[in-house]
Amino acid sequence: MNVQNLKGNHWSARKVDHIYIVSITNHSHIVETLTDFVQNQKIEAGEVTGIGAVSEATLRFFNPSTKNYVDKTFKEQMEVTNISGNVSEIEGKIMLHLHITLGREDYTALAGHLLEARIQGAAEFIFYPLNTRMVKAKNEETGINLYDFEQ
Repeated sequence: MNVQNLKGNHWSARKVDHIYIVSITNHSHIVETLTDFVQNQKIEAGEVTGIGAVSEATLRFFNPSTKNYVDKTFKEQMEVTNISGNVSEIEGKIMLHLHITLGREDYTALAGHLLEARIQGAAEFIFYPLNTRMVKAKNEETGINLYDFEQ
C-alpha cells in the first residue's frame, strides 16, 4: 500500500494507492476548495462523495422547459448528508459537477446541484480518480453539458 499525505491552501488529503481522502478547512467554500484540490492533483476525471456541515449553500435547479438554472441561497446551519458528483473537462477547464442533500434543523431536506457552500464544522470527501480524460459539451437539445465520448 502506497500512502502519501498532501496539503493545499484550504484542504489536506491522504492519498492511499490511487484514492484520495480529503478534508476541507472550516469556513472554506466547498466547490472552490475542491476545484483547487483536483487541479493541484491533476485529476481530469473521476467520482467524488462527501459529508459534512455548512452554514450557507447556494443550490441550482435546472428548468428543462426554459433551459435555464434557478439559483437559491439558504443561510442556516445544515448537515451535508451527501455530496456526490464527478470531475470532467468543460471548455478546456477541469470542473466539478456536484449534487448535494442538506438536512435542516427541523429534519427536512434540501437537494439540488451545488453551486457553492460554506463549511461550518467539517467536510470530508473521497475522490476516486479515473485514468482517463472526460470531456463534457453542451447538448443543444437538453441545454446541459453531457459527456462527449468523441473528444
